[in-house]
Amino acid sequence: MGEKQTITVFGATGSQGGGLVRAIVADPEGGFAVRAVTRHSDSPQARELTRLGAEVVQADMDDEASLAAAFEHAYGAYLVTNFWEHMSAEREKAQALALARAASHAGIQHAIWSTLEDTRDCVPLEDTRMPTLQEHYKVPHFDGKAEADHYFTEEGVPTTFLRTTFYWENLLTIAAPRRGEDGVLELVLPMGDRRLSGIAVADIGKTALAVFKRDTDLIAATVSIAGEHLTVADMAAALTETVGEPVRYRPVTADAFRGLGFPGADETGNMFQYYADCADRFTAARDLAAIRDLNPALQDFGTWLAAHRDELRTALT
Repeated sequence: MGEKQTITVFGATGSQGGGLVRAIVADPEGGFAVRAVTRHSDSPQARELTRLGAEVVQADMDDEASLAAAFEHAYGAYLVTNFWEHMSAEREKAQALALARAASHAGIQHAIWSTLEDTRDCVPLEDTRMPTLQEHYKVPHFDGKAEADHYFTEEGVPTTFLRTTFYWENLLTIAAPRRGEDGVLELVLPMGDRRLSGIAVADIGKTALAVFKRDTDLIAATVSIAGEHLTVADMAAALTETVGEPVRYRPVTADAFRGLGFPGADETGNMFQYYADCADRFTAARDLAAIRDLNPALQDFGTWLAAHRDELRTALT
């Protein structure tokens, strides 16, 4: 085998980027080496990536000049921004533009931009069923990424647009079942009886690696991914079997969810309302058979639950 081609991975110590780093190092015959980008190259997470076999470099998306070294001599790049760190769609767009410029200047041959739908295509700004946020958006962390898509095209970066969805890992943290007043575990989400598209974080990385392996086949394509589409009631039933005690679904209105008051409650409430109100188009865009063709090991919800049974039981005690 010839010299491996380098893929530069942003967000390498986070969920998506970390999943791709691990997918690449777990595939030593796959023809790729990985350069993991982080702002904190001396962090425990970065040291762990070095131990796994990644090249770790330091760069900051808020400092465009720092990006050049991250892209130098790389074949490909996985580009992801983290809205939840600062909760500003405008800052996320500025970071995306910096990434597009730097990738273009470096001559990246294949980039994957981790993006999402523009929710305003389904819920226009003038639609009063959900509030407008940050003056211009319905779901800022969706809409800002969607607005940034054109940066990569205009900068001439050969790009695959990868649209993700709700992480099942959220059920271990921010969306974990909570005990109701009667002590029974509850999933409290404003989804009604509509299906929620979910995915295991590891499968984002594995599917991204499969996209890179397709060479130029998927450049300029939009690839929308999920592992399964399930109602929250069905998710609660599956959780009941996994954790060994009842988990029930308690639906609430989007307004009630936005009123819970935690940081980002309005953003998250709008997101779930979009998932529910626009479920048909959102799930239809995520053809599970096509995704499994890219990633034959794609996990459904039951497979993910089985792999995380102990974590779930610990998190819910």
